[in-house]
Amino acid sequence: MSAKLYFVENSANIDGGLRERKRAQTRAAITAVARSLTAQRGLNGFTVEEACDQAGISRRTFFNYFHTKEDAVIGSFSDELPEDALDAFNRKPARATGTIPATISDSLLAALRHFTLAVLERSTVSPSEIRQLIAAVTAEPQLLGRLTRAGEVRERQFAELIAAREGLTADHPEVIMAAAVFGAVTKKTSQQFFSEENTRAYRALLDQNLNAARTLFAQALDTNPVEPQKDPS
Repeated sequence: MSAKLYFVENSANIDGGLRERKRAQTRAAITAVARSLTAQRGLNGFTVEEACDQAGISRRTFFNYFHTKEDAVIGSFSDELPEDALDAFNRKPARATGTIPATISDSLLAALRHFTLAVLERSTVSPSEIRQLIAAVTAEPQLLGRLTRAGEVRERQFAELIAAREGLTADHPEVIMAAAVFGAVTKKTSQQFFSEENTRAYRALLDQNLNAARTLFAQALDTNPVEPQKDPS
């Protein structure tokens, strides 16, 4: 490759990365303003134009990112996934040559842990912004349904990430359970971490909760049918 072509390609990659970071920053700024205004006044207490003024953007820019004020309050999942963390997670696990996977790999849990920590520790979302989202949902309970649906979409996206890494389908039972169980652990960890009384690091809380879950799921299942109890009389 010529030096000129290398420079052009590298410049394109850098420019693309800068543009994407700027878009992520703009989305995050809109979401922060929408959450703050919703917590203060409720969804009907401010206009899109007011949100735009506070975020320093035009109305057209707002609608380039979000369809409604509710969408802006919920935010965007894709902004939370750094590209290098995704690349590291997507490295295919080692398997015997020529085998078609029928089950999840032995390295999936460790990969999920590393991925989650990379996302959280590089996140620009502060505890106060999370509490702002909670305050917005408290002020507008209707957002809870939207937040629940967004969570379901994120769980499906998470399952697709796992399936791609593992070489399995997104509807594989182990993929579905990996996404659901790991998602539940990280949700509980985030609740603990972002609570006002918390003094512990996210990493310590995550490891504590993962080890507790591993203890539970390491137990053997009693698959014997349960005998009906006899009436003592």
